[in-house]
Amino acid sequence: MIRSDPRGRQGLQVQIIDTRFPTTCLQSRSLNLAHCGQSIRYRRLLVLVALLGASASTGGCAKQVPAAAKKSEPPKVTVATPVKMPIVEWDEYVGRLEALETVEVRSRISGYLASTHFDEGQLVKEGDLLAVIDQRPILAEIARNDADLSSAEAQLGQANASLSQAQAEFKRSEIRLDLAQKRLTRTNQLRQRNATTSDEFDLREAEFAEAQSEQAVAQARIDSSKSVVVAAEAAVGIAKANLSIAKLNLQYTEIKAPISGRISRRYVTEGNLVSGGSADSTLLTTIVSVDPIHCYFDADEQAFLKYMRLASEGIRPSSRDVRNPVYLALANERDGFPHWGHMDFVDNRLDEETSTIRGRAILSNKDMKLTPGLFARVRLPGSSRYDAVLIPDRAIGTDQAEKFVLTVGDDNKIVRKVVRLGPISHGLRIIREGLIGDERVVLGGMQRAKPGIEVAATVEVLEATKESLPDTYEPVPEGQWLTPKRKVAANASAPIGSPPTAKPAIVTGAAK
Repeated sequence: MIRSDPRGRQGLQVQIIDTRFPTTCLQSRSLNLAHCGQSIRYRRLLVLVALLGASASTGGCAKQVPAAAKKSEPPKVTVATPVKMPIVEWDEYVGRLEALETVEVRSRISGYLASTHFDEGQLVKEGDLLAVIDQRPILAEIARNDADLSSAEAQLGQANASLSQAQAEFKRSEIRLDLAQKRLTRTNQLRQRNATTSDEFDLREAEFAEAQSEQAVAQARIDSSKSVVVAAEAAVGIAKANLSIAKLNLQYTEIKAPISGRISRRYVTEGNLVSGGSADSTLLTTIVSVDPIHCYFDADEQAFLKYMRLASEGIRPSSRDVRNPVYLALANERDGFPHWGHMDFVDNRLDEETSTIRGRAILSNKDMKLTPGLFARVRLPGSSRYDAVLIPDRAIGTDQAEKFVLTVGDDNKIVRKVVRLGPISHGLRIIREGLIGDERVVLGGMQRAKPGIEVAATVEVLEATKESLPDTYEPVPEGQWLTPKRKVAANASAPIGSPPTAKPAIVTGAAK
């Protein structure tokens, strides 16, 4: 007896009941006939019966096959046309903020720190009084040098008087010499006429020789007096120089801020002995400028070569030649790059160890949000303005070292295209090569889309997000440059030939 499975298409069960064998041999199994057959002929008969039953069952289900054999529908995918728009690529680097000017405040003279006059961590202006060294030894030195100057000036006056006296004596010797010469001449004339004696002539001749000797002595006194005058003048100059040094040291007792900026803490408190005037002078505090501020960053060799190529092709000017704009954001500023500045330095060579080149930007810091030492993200233009092709990253596939996208052709068949990628801009990925911008790029259903198969495409519209940086730029004109002009420091502001600085006021009292 053969029974079909009541579930129809799930399979076929065959039950064979043979009354010729004992009931112990009766079994109900699915085509398992090995234990119930006794002869090869009987087994063949059972197999034939089973095959006939299966064929009959299959014939009963044939009416349901056409529904499953229907042609499958093409896979569905989502496509979109790339965004094509003019942009500027902004290259991003990690930089560190540094002050334009950093000053270590040290004393130029040694002495006890009498007082300090600044609030730690606050802003100071150029020329503000910061500290005072004990002035009493310097004041005593000024008094001594002043006395030495008076003594030297008195000696100079005495030397000038001696010179005047020697000059007067020389004048008198000239008169005597002239008189002696005239007497000798007359006596000689009288002698020739035998109108005088030889003794008279000899006397006049001796007087003339004596007058010559007196003139020579007077001339020697003049020369000696002039030497004394020169020595006295030198002594006066030395005394004046010593007095100027003493007054300058008095100025050095007042330590003033050489630059404007933010001051650090007190490294030395009042009452301590500080050394000055050498490389190992005691460090009192430090000052860093705050506005404007520098940002240093390193660009790799590939970026450097790209900038050189763009500059040589006239596409993007080099930051060595112009002041290209720069935008900066701190670590906690995620909504764009709010700080503006420009490039003002590119190093002259690459670092041999890291193969990077150092660049520097200068930024305005009116709101004092930028602090030296902070890390920052820096963006500067990496291209000129051009029309870019943009697609989302989810449309890009990876095949080992290749990047590709799937596009849908006019015949609705998938086409695989290899692309070269650029950075992110306006929330989309820049495609440098591989797309021209009018293709239908597959965005969704890429797992079902294989090259060459026909698909059913659903169109989606891509929209570029708003970028925080502009899509165009120009080099910063000279009138907007932030780089300050170099000047003489406030603690060395007296160039050679300028009039002496006024005497500082003597400061007393405790620190502020």
